[in-house]
Amino acid sequence: MSKSIQFCDRNFKIAVVQELMYNQELLPRFSLREYAAEQGFSYDDGSVEAVSEALAYFDALEVPVELAENVTELEMDGGNEIYLEIAPNWDGEDGLFDVDEFADLEHFPKLKSMTLLYTGNDEALETLRARGIEADWL
Repeated sequence: MSKSIQFCDRNFKIAVVQELMYNQELLPRFSLREYAAEQGFSYDDGSVEAVSEALAYFDALEVPVELAENVTELEMDGGNEIYLEIAPNWDGEDGLFDVDEFADLEHFPKLKSMTLLYTGNDEALETLRARGIEADWL
């Protein structure tokens, strides 16, 4: 069994999983609708709130260490599929998916570009740029 990446920041992990699961299709695709049917729970698909069962799924999801080398760019866009699978009607108007901690960068030496959801935290951009990562707000 391969080792998995231990993430410090849930939202950084979610951005990575978007890239690996939905963009590169290297992880099995998650569908909230299918997962809810399998697990026997319901959710409000009109809510902008995160579905707790979806967050729990992604918290438990293991990302194998060997997939880290495939992550060269992360684009956090409000329309990313993963955000809508977690919070089906999320409008991007709150900080639900903001990355607050960048310690997870150590797992992704090939990451060269990152587009962040706007938080106004210019330190985040400086942190990324200091590591040689092209970084900007969405």
